[in-house]
Amino acid sequence: MGFFDGLLSGRTQFDSGSAATNAIELSKRHRTVSLTKQGAATGNLRINLSWRMRTSDIGGPKRQSLLRHPFQALKPEEVKAHSESMVNVDLDLGVLYELTDGTKGVVQPLGSFFGDTNAPPYVKCSGDDRFGSGSGETIYVNLDHRDDIKRLLVFVYIYDQTPAFDRTHAIVTLYPSNGPRIEIGLDERHPQARSCAVVMIENVKGEMIVRREVKFVYGFQAELDRLYGWGLQWGRGYKSKVER
Repeated sequence: MGFFDGLLSGRTQFDSGSAATNAIELSKRHRTVSLTKQGAATGNLRINLSWRMRTSDIGGPKRQSLLRHPFQALKPEEVKAHSESMVNVDLDLGVLYELTDGTKGVVQPLGSFFGDTNAPPYVKCSGDDRFGSGSGETIYVNLDHRDDIKRLLVFVYIYDQTPAFDRTHAIVTLYPSNGPRIEIGLDERHPQARSCAVVMIENVKGEMIVRREVKFVYGFQAELDRLYGWGLQWGRGYKSKVER
């Protein structure tokens, strides 16, 4: 069992998706969208993380080899116990929060900081998906209490396995109570990164703004904290062992 940082204490521009996808994709060029102007700053905002292995990294060299030497397909395949592309990926979704009364903290599976939607911090983690299931991981934000929320930093981290942001295709999707979903893809290749600040949700003079960040760091949550000036105290954290 490895260790990870756990908490000890506690304008609108966008790329519009087609009508078929009904999605807004935040990109480097168009980074922000206003939930308020979309009429989506109320109710529960659902934030979902899903991922899959990059198909180009699974069997890629073998496909190229077969094109050059097609008769290799007749040879029995070599059995390998483990290959570089077959990594065990455990991506987690978390939120650093700051409320208007100055309260700060984190909602994440690590350390069982699951939060609450009906009481401060008005952010709740649904659980911990360690195996990359189709549903992924989900966090809920109660925007009916938006006046109590100053800023939320949504982040993704790799807990205790091989760093593999370069070999996974991860996407964070925001599902507002009204209007199109908002997608932020994590497609940049950072082989040694452990964490990524994905998106900031900020209350700017009463307007709820979603801003793309996508900043990869090579440390854990404490490094994200320093990058965005949260000022929390961090220590080592653990997950309970789960059998497949």
